[in-house]
Amino acid sequence: MTNTILDTYSSRRKPRRIGILTSGGDAPGMNGAIRAVVRTAIQNGCEAWAIHEGYEGLIQGGAMMHPLYWEDVRGFLSRGGTLIGSVRCDRFREREGRLQAARNMVLFGIDALVVCGGDGSLTGADLFRSEWPELLNELVSTGVLTVAQVAPHQNLNIVGLLGSIDNDFSGTDATIGCYSALTRICEAVDAVFDTASSHRRGFVVEVMGRHCGWLALMAAIATGADWLFIPERPPRDGWEDDMCSIITKDSNLDRISSSAVKDVLSKRLGLDTRVTVLGHIQRGGSPCAYDRWLSTLQGIHAVKAVLSMTPESPSPVVIIQENRIRTSSLAETVALTKEANASMHAKEFEKAATLRDPEFMEYHSAYRHLNTSDHPKMVLPEDKVCS
Repeated sequence: MTNTILDTYSSRRKPRRIGILTSGGDAPGMNGAIRAVVRTAIQNGCEAWAIHEGYEGLIQGGAMMHPLYWEDVRGFLSRGGTLIGSVRCDRFREREGRLQAARNMVLFGIDALVVCGGDGSLTGADLFRSEWPELLNELVSTGVLTVAQVAPHQNLNIVGLLGSIDNDFSGTDATIGCYSALTRICEAVDAVFDTASSHRRGFVVEVMGRHCGWLALMAAIATGADWLFIPERPPRDGWEDDMCSIITKDSNLDRISSSAVKDVLSKRLGLDTRVTVLGHIQRGGSPCAYDRWLSTLQGIHAVKAVLSMTPESPSPVVIIQENRIRTSSLAETVALTKEANASMHAKEFEKAATLRDPEFMEYHSAYRHLNTSDHPKMVLPEDKVCS
């Protein structure tokens, strides 16, 4: 059975029921996006539906999908994490999982999705939309659904929101959650510095970021860190002798662990050194003011994008550039992000940094300007020098 099964029905029907899901992880500010989508949808005469546990909820259906009303999202702005849950869903990677998700979308009358997540989640969303006509035809041809059931849902509108504490997407100045994570890191480093000062110790602080050094770089600038380790700046030979050139991965992409850095400081400098790994504390807690603002405005923009899309429109993603909320091509944004990651593996570090953020190298230059090797050295107290 071909796509013509749907051709007799209008392809210009505007969405009336908009689903919102968070997928692939959590980032402070996601709840602000949920709140904004719900209330903007209602203001535009649409229903807003929560889809719990990301794509897993879309596949399971049932109680995992339900409407959200104006009062339901009161107080969401200050809450951390995501109140509708987020799990990684391998089943959605398979066509059978997407077929089940399409069935539930039709049965629940949802004809548009706002997806807040990382590159994997948004890649899946774009694929889901591209497959939509074929999925519906398969559901009809196998007798799972009828022509009458699928007719009002001939088109699927999907808009992406970038949720990531790593700020590792190309084409946007910030992702939802990154500044909250940065704030949490700065608070932790400030607290560690008090201990370091009191006990005259050195501390190596390890932060998140996967293959992107944005969090570490911005935290180093904001806290006045003496040394910085980021994957975008490979070290030269003999990095142990030039601690300011250490990064988290060397030129052969072999990871330099925080414990290895500790050993260098302890053995070569005789500095009493400790390691602090912040871990998932960076994800927790209330979102900062910037992320509340960003998620709210982007959520509003996402609903407007849903309502203005046509069947011919490419799936959009909401971004921020030069402090203005805009939309860009979801597929192109994900492709550029993957190109940046590929550049890292190819050891094209400067290209990777530029693809993620045009200002990344400027930030790094500013940091290096304040942290050169040509400055008075610290003098360790006699009782803190390891013998």
